[in-house]
Amino acid sequence: MKKHFAYTVFILIIGSFSLYAQDLPELTVKDSIIQSSWMVGIGWNFIDDSGDAFNDFTTIRDQWNGVAFPSRINLGRYWKSGLGLELIGTYNNYKEGNTIDGISITEDIPYWSIDTRLSYDLNKLVGETGFFDPYVGVGLGYSDANNLGRGTYNAIIGFRTWFTDRWGLDFSSSGKWSFGNEASNHIQHAVAVVYQFNIKKELSKEGEEKLAMLQEIENEQQRLQDSLLAARKAEEEARLLAERLEKEKEEAARLAALEKAKKDRFTKLQQSLDSLGAVYFAFDSSYLNDASKTTLDAVASLMTQYPEYSFEIHAYTDSRGPDNYNQWLSDRRAQKTTAYLVNKGISLSRLTAIGHGESMLTNECSDGMRCTEEQHRLNRRSETIVINVMPRLSK
Repeated sequence: MKKHFAYTVFILIIGSFSLYAQDLPELTVKDSIIQSSWMVGIGWNFIDDSGDAFNDFTTIRDQWNGVAFPSRINLGRYWKSGLGLELIGTYNNYKEGNTIDGISITEDIPYWSIDTRLSYDLNKLVGETGFFDPYVGVGLGYSDANNLGRGTYNAIIGFRTWFTDRWGLDFSSSGKWSFGNEASNHIQHAVAVVYQFNIKKELSKEGEEKLAMLQEIENEQQRLQDSLLAARKAEEEARLLAERLEKEKEEAARLAALEKAKKDRFTKLQQSLDSLGAVYFAFDSSYLNDASKTTLDAVASLMTQYPEYSFEIHAYTDSRGPDNYNQWLSDRRAQKTTAYLVNKGISLSRLTAIGHGESMLTNECSDGMRCTEEQHRLNRRSETIVINVMPRLSK
């Protein structure tokens, strides 16, 4: 009875916290701001290369040059510090009749440039301004204008307006000063549609305050829930322990039976191979005779019945002949035996051929010892041994 009363009290307390939490402000998209991102854009550029572009910014007719199709692309990376690094490519066309470097040109002249830009987000100084992001920047570039290439120092001022976190418009004006005196300076205006990706956000100051308050309430609710669940947990753990011990007992019995079955299967396989005996070879020969092939046919049949095992083919020679020759000959015998089994349908990946030369004699017929031909024959053999005997046995 007391236990049920305690549960009821806990539930009432948690319920009161739940009602209180319903009146708390929630974190929204507006509580987070973009800290870093990649940005790509495409748009238009307009150039004033009249020669007095820096004296009169208002003259457009006969001085501004542009094309109808998109003529500017940019790709940039922007960081939490407010710095941004951007690569910009532009194309334009100086129109026939426009004033270029103080002279009215008599034909269209193509223009292109590649620029780098290091910009700084002024919102880092004045605070977040919502959808409006002003910036300033400097850069270096290369322009081919009026049929004359030149490197340039660039100064930029601009702003972006955002419709969503990802889509916006970028407006900027760049002054470009030539490295030398042989080429004129000019102004390049631009407007582009920009898209942000790989965005990383962080909470604003107001968002962090909201989060701290919500976490405090959540921690208090969690503390109460933990207290309520502690008693239930002890009872549940006792029940689960009993179930686990019973399952472990059953699993141990199952694994023991499985392991015994695998051991018995391996033992039966090796005994069957041993009962077939070795494959014997004629003196100084690696060729299989009819008796050897009959034995290997039986070996192949066993291998087919036990597809989960791999095998080693060990071949030997008698002691007659040089050591290096006998090693070569035993390798040949192992390979011949393996090839025969493969020809019978056994996968080569299950077989390993090993030659031992005269290093493992079955009797005392070593160098210098007189033996009968039958005694020497017993050493000219190949044997099959099971490996990977229990590939899935538990340790």
